Amino acid sequence: MNATLQTPLREAVGGRTAARLTESLGVVTLGQMLAHYPRRYDQRGQLTDIAGLVVGERATVLARVVDIQEIQPRGGGAPPRGRGRGGVSHITRITVADGKGRRLTCTFFNQRGWKHRLPVGTEAMFSGKVSEFRGERQISTPSVAVIGRSDEATPDGADGRGAGSDAVTEAIEEFAGGLAPVYPLAEGVTQQLLQKVVKLALDLVPDPPDPLPELLVAGRELVDLGTALRDIHRPRSKDALTAAQERLRYDEALAIQLVLAQRRARARHDPAEPCPPIEGGLLSAFDAALPFALTDGQQQVGEQIARDLSTLHPMNRLLQGEVGSGKTVVALRAMLQVLDAGRQAVLLAPTEVLAGQHVRSLRAMLGPLGRGGELGAPPEAIAVTLLTGSLSTRARREALSALMVGQPGIVVGTHALLSEGVVVSNLGLVVVDEQHRFGVEQRDALRGRQVGAAPPHVLVMTATPIPRTVAMTVYGDLDTSTLEGLPRGRSPIKTTVVPAAEKPAWLERAWDRVREEVGKGHQIYVVCPKIGDDETDPEEDGGGSGRSAGKARRARRKDADDEWGSAPDDDGDERRPPLSVVQVAEHLGSGPLAGLRLEILHGRLPAVDKERTMLRFAAGEIDVLVSTTVIEVGVDVPNATMMVIMDAERFGLSQLHQLRGRVGRGTAEGVCLLVSEAPPGSAGRERLDAIAATTDGFRLAEIDLEMRREGNVLGTHQAGAATSLKMLRLLRDRSVIEQARIDAQDLVADDPELTRRPALAEWVATTIAAADQEYLEKG
Repeated sequence: MNATLQTPLREAVGGRTAARLTESLGVVTLGQMLAHYPRRYDQRGQLTDIAGLVVGERATVLARVVDIQEIQPRGGGAPPRGRGRGGVSHITRITVADGKGRRLTCTFFNQRGWKHRLPVGTEAMFSGKVSEFRGERQISTPSVAVIGRSDEATPDGADGRGAGSDAVTEAIEEFAGGLAPVYPLAEGVTQQLLQKVVKLALDLVPDPPDPLPELLVAGRELVDLGTALRDIHRPRSKDALTAAQERLRYDEALAIQLVLAQRRARARHDPAEPCPPIEGGLLSAFDAALPFALTDGQQQVGEQIARDLSTLHPMNRLLQGEVGSGKTVVALRAMLQVLDAGRQAVLLAPTEVLAGQHVRSLRAMLGPLGRGGELGAPPEAIAVTLLTGSLSTRARREALSALMVGQPGIVVGTHALLSEGVVVSNLGLVVVDEQHRFGVEQRDALRGRQVGAAPPHVLVMTATPIPRTVAMTVYGDLDTSTLEGLPRGRSPIKTTVVPAAEKPAWLERAWDRVREEVGKGHQIYVVCPKIGDDETDPEEDGGGSGRSAGKARRARRKDADDEWGSAPDDDGDERRPPLSVVQVAEHLGSGPLAGLRLEILHGRLPAVDKERTMLRFAAGEIDVLVSTTVIEVGVDVPNATMMVIMDAERFGLSQLHQLRGRVGRGTAEGVCLLVSEAPPGSAGRERLDAIAATTDGFRLAEIDLEMRREGNVLGTHQAGAATSLKMLRLLRDRSVIEQARIDAQDLVADDPELTRRPALAEWVATTIAAADQEYLEKG
């Protein structure tokens, strides 16, 4: 047949096999099958270490047969699980060993002939689920691929789930380079089936056309696509394998950078309303009244943003800075520049607590300039309006009216700003605070709210440091500014791990330290991972209510599945339930902290109660605030000097870094205690040790990336789906990503839509999945 990479898999292997591969791996075409790369390579003569196998996991081992027994059970017996109604009439038990003499038993039921096909001394790959029987590890009915032989027909009686009986799964060929590929498996797909289908795909498409320009391939000293695909699946040598990996790694980097370069090129052609600085306006008045001097970092970033706002094209800038670096002041100055041009500005916050905090902070920083509409306010003053889902009908109507009228002003809101019926008639700037708490669809909804009008400028802020390679991929369409340094007067934060299980006396000492801090006139946060004993969602403070709020929360959780802030559940399912705010507050109030002024705060409290609690805490009327992560961002109480985080191993690195940034915001030293029962050496304990060792957020982001093993670069795929990027690794391949970024900019510079390179455009569309294309398009 005349096949290409786009040929449907079913035309090559038949409908039944194609359906199995599509359902389990998401592959539909021959090209996608060839993009299912091996996860490792076993070299003939270098056997797998059997000691490293994990019971309950699927594994593929390269081992040597050392013993084989055929057993005839008396009277048949009960069938193995899932093997139909017939009894067991024949058992073949094969013992294999690695190079260190460790043994593994492979058992076959009702499959005769293995004794002749796997004689003692044969090297083969055995794939299946590892179990344990009488203290010995075993694999029942594994799939088998003999290395170096071509006579692997299916034994009589095989049912297709062991050795495999489909017509496509023929004998495995000898690997010329001595490197046997081992593929990632899925339910219903054996190692041998993948070997056979990949070989067939290589035979049908021996020399696919290369979508990359010849000059680019030559300039980067890359092998052609056909050679790369052959050598990634059937490497002739280690050097050939390395060259193939380099080519395919570069391909993935270039594909994603081309999508981002196209988006940047389109944005440059979009019109925008320029908002240049105006002498004698609000920004000038604000700067003149500032009681402190801007840091060098704030001045430098402010100049970058001012230039962006003055252009004919919409600004799309990512502003990242450490917790407490002064991003809010930078954002406010940008908003005032837009207001001076007669436009409106919107600040989108992830929680009602943070939205309310922003309103108070902005009004406090603006002073009389932020009292628009109030008696005695200067004529040039502007209004700072709050819009959340829990506002009264009257307050919501007033906020919506302010947006619709289009008069210059600042509107601070939560997800309620994204609701139907919210119209911003004169929007000039959207500021998104803590962007990782929003889904891309939600950010895009506000940015595109002005139908028929020029798109607004966009400033995305985060206190979660982003490694440069991540910024070049997921946020590659944004210009990035990093706010260096901290404002004057900020104090250092000392972080200590409190191993409650190993040293319970340390926890008792922690509560004594809390009392000492309160005795000095300071305040304390105690943070818990859960609200109460009966809820399933730890924190639901999206600023909405009812069905729309629930939808927003679900969308937010879906988009945040792979964000840096969430800790993986890597300490097993046997852990006790997480400690809750209600539980901890009751224990502390009647025990270690009895007599102190203690209150609780979480996202499910009525908005008025949350507001009242935060105001009382800021006023010093509360000694200890027991809270969820609702205080993670934006909360600024300089008198709070200490934080105790319970079950700290249940939080992610960046989330812990954000939380501890709530203390040390005044002149007194900040203290953060990470209370944990995670045992030494566990993944959770490693995270805590890492954050206790450094306050450098960018270093923590790199550590976080290393610990998570990165996952999908774009973070948009669900488990089991075919992912777009398989070879690229952000930490390892920074130089490759930088090269691809330069090449993508050159390719798009004079041909933004790649109309003169249709093969390249089609390749990008097939390499980056549709979901990821949309993800990148929405930014």
